[in-house]
Parts: sequence; C-alpha cells; structure tokens
Amino acid sequence: MSANWKSSPMIALVALVGVTAVWGYTFLVVQDAIARMPVMDFLAWRFLVASIVMIALRPTCLRNMTRLELLRGVGLGTILGLGYIAQTYGLRYTSAAISGFITGMFVVLTPVMSWILLRRKTNRNTWMVVALATVGLALLSLNGWSVGIGELLTLGCAVFFAIHIVGLGEWSSQYEPYAFSLLQIGAVAVISLIAAAPGGIAMPPDPGVWEVVGITGVLATAVAFFVQTWAQSLVSATRAAVVMTMEPVFAGLFAVVIGGNQLTLRTLGGAACILAAMFIINLKSGRSVTRLKT
Repeated sequence: MSANWKSSPMIALVALVGVTAVWGYTFLVVQDAIARMPVMDFLAWRFLVASIVMIALRPTCLRNMTRLELLRGVGLGTILGLGYIAQTYGLRYTSAAISGFITGMFVVLTPVMSWILLRRKTNRNTWMVVALATVGLALLSLNGWSVGIGELLTLGCAVFFAIHIVGLGEWSSQYEPYAFSLLQIGAVAVISLIAAAPGGIAMPPDPGVWEVVGITGVLATAVAFFVQTWAQSLVSATRAAVVMTMEPVFAGLFAVVIGGNQLTLRTLGGAACILAAMFIINLKSGRSVTRLKT
C-alpha cells in the first residue's frame, strides 16, 4: 500500500463504511443494556469511558492545543451531545423505527446546512443521490407515522447531526485528528452527565452492561469518532453523510445474521437503494459534488 494512504479519500471512505458497520452492530448490544439502565446515563458512561481511554493512550495529546481548536472541538461536541439528547427524549414519544428514519434524514440536511452555514451549493446529481438514500432509509424504517413531539425532537437530532458533519468537514483537516476527536467526545461526556444528573447518575448495574459500555466506549466512540474526524478531513460532508446511511443497513444485516430477524423484500430494497446511492456518489470520486474541502 502506498505510503500516502493516510491522505487517500478512498481509504477514508472505506474506513467510514467500517465505522457504520461498528455502529450498526452496536444497535444489537445496546438494546439490552438500555433496557436495564437509563439511556442518558448509559450515554454518559459510554463517552466518559471513551474519553478516559483516549487520554490514557495519549496523555499529552492536548498539550499543543490552541484556543480556537478548543472552542471548535468543544463546540462540535456540544452540538453532537445535543443531538444525542434530542434523539433520546424523542424516543420517549415515537418508535425506534421512526426515530431511525428521521435521524437518518441528516443525509438530506447536511447539504442544506452546508448551504445555510457556508453558502456551499450542491448540484442536482447529488440531490438525486440524497433522495435515493432517503428512499432507502424509508424502506428500512417506516411503516406509517404521524408528526408529534417525538418526531419533532428527533428531527432536531438530525439537524444537530448534520451541523456536526458540516462543521467537522470544514475544520477537521486543520487539526490533529486524535486531539480534535477527544475534545468532541469529552464535550459529549460532559453534556450527557449534565443531562443525566437531575435523576442521579446510575452506575451500570451488572458486568454485562459494563461490557457493553466498554465495547461502545472504545470501538463505537473512541475509535469510530477518531476515524470519522480523520476521514472527513479528506472527503466532503455530503459524501460522508451518504456513506453513513449504511449504518441502518448494517444494523439490519446483523439483526438477521445474529439476532435471528426475518429478511424481507422491503429490507433488501432499502439496503439496495442506500448501496446504490453510496456507489453513485463515490463513482465520480466526489468531483461532481461541491466539496466542503478537497
């Protein structure tokens, strides 16, 4: 492999697909854990463990941090944390399937937020790909729905996630990925602890839940967000958003292979739409997309 693999957009995209596979797998292991402890408390422990592990591995990684890097990293982490909080409270009033679909709407909102915040335009072909990915999400998730407080809260989550993707795409190439991802993860840990504090922060109740906290904290948070931060320094926010719609595809795949769920034509159709969208947007190597950075 070339010595320049760290600057290869294709390697970055493959790594992002790997991240979505990890996140898809964690859907299975997290479900049982959050049935045994409050969701916000679980998130607090997950991101706290990730922060501790990253600091332990590289205790001096923040030594050369600038004030602007601190503000941007903590700012993006705060936005991400607010997204998780909105999603968590939204789940109290809507189904997991509807929540998954609306959260996945970040793929539509990412180019919208890019235009609103940065005045970066997205061409017609990219919007067609985004629409195809959205159809795939709908096939995977929807079975009828109505709009209420839960759906609105979850839409807020999708907006926060889209802003996070846009901001990460704009700033990640300017900073060392490890330190910049640690700032974000630490900010989410603090936000989650604050959100969980009013009811008292519950400890994971048994070794099984601690194991899930460890898996999600290390693999699905510390490693995954580091990879995402690095990858988004090489690819556009819109391409990253389309690739990250693979998460529900992997979640469905693992649910069938490991969880014993039934594979339906609807699931296959949704997965095919998302895979096609990811293939099309990357076929042109992103040259047809107005990139947030090159």
